[in-house]
Amino acid sequence: MSESENHAVLAVDGGGTRCRVACDVDGEVHAVETGAANVSTDFEGGADQIRTGVARLAERLGRPAADLFDWPAFVGLAGVTGDAVAGRLQAVLNLTNARVEDDRPAAVRGALGATDGLVAHCGTGSFLALQTRGRMRFAGGWGSILGDEASAQWVGRRALAEALNVADGVQESSGLTRALSDRLGGTAGIVAFAGQASPGEFGTLAPQVTSAAVDGDIVARKVLQTGADYLTDMAARLGWKPGLTLCLTGGIAPHYADYLPGEMQEAIRPPQGEPLAGALALAKEVADEHR
Repeated sequence: MSESENHAVLAVDGGGTRCRVACDVDGEVHAVETGAANVSTDFEGGADQIRTGVARLAERLGRPAADLFDWPAFVGLAGVTGDAVAGRLQAVLNLTNARVEDDRPAAVRGALGATDGLVAHCGTGSFLALQTRGRMRFAGGWGSILGDEASAQWVGRRALAEALNVADGVQESSGLTRALSDRLGGTAGIVAFAGQASPGEFGTLAPQVTSAAVDGDIVARKVLQTGADYLTDMAARLGWKPGLTLCLTGGIAPHYADYLPGEMQEAIRPPQGEPLAGALALAKEVADEHR
């Protein structure tokens, strides 16, 4: 790295919806966005999204992409489930000075900065994280089959399950259940949809649920209350205490605010920044460690 680039870092924040790649060169930030990047569901596809983003940044900076891969880097990517995946990704991208983890630390650092608090993130997937004295403790984020409770895909899936309960006569019908049944073609259509739908496709139903909840729909409110109860329980398990900051991040998380206990509602604060800002901050930590 040249003397003029002694403060250059590379950062990646990638998930099931999009991948954002950024660099900070002596305080000047450049960022680009590419497609979905989850290395558990599509390793090569995720790596290619990072390569594409770095190539675009390199073109903007007027230099070879290989130079950027040599900078201190933090790569936070959905689907990095352990050291084996992290090491494989670092190797295929030829990252020479990088910290590779899942996408949760960047989201926490972006939301809380260096302050103590709890992040409840509910997007397509979900997780909770407690940060105390710079250390992070996580719960959740294990994907749609084994977890991701209170996520957008979970909300869509639960709403469809309640529509089937209506068909079984064990749940009172509501405007939401009727609308979902009509949208998908009755019970047969719901089962067919669920059998092939991706987490993102389940998630497309979530806005219909949150909108119905605002209108007082009993099933929609039941689904959101169940999600909020999960967040409340896991926050307590992680060690959240009243008075400690709570950030609700991700597209659907703010919809749970009114369903949380009063002490949690009082602790809600807006996030300080986005996950990409957190990834850049963590990349600077990598740089500091090697200076």
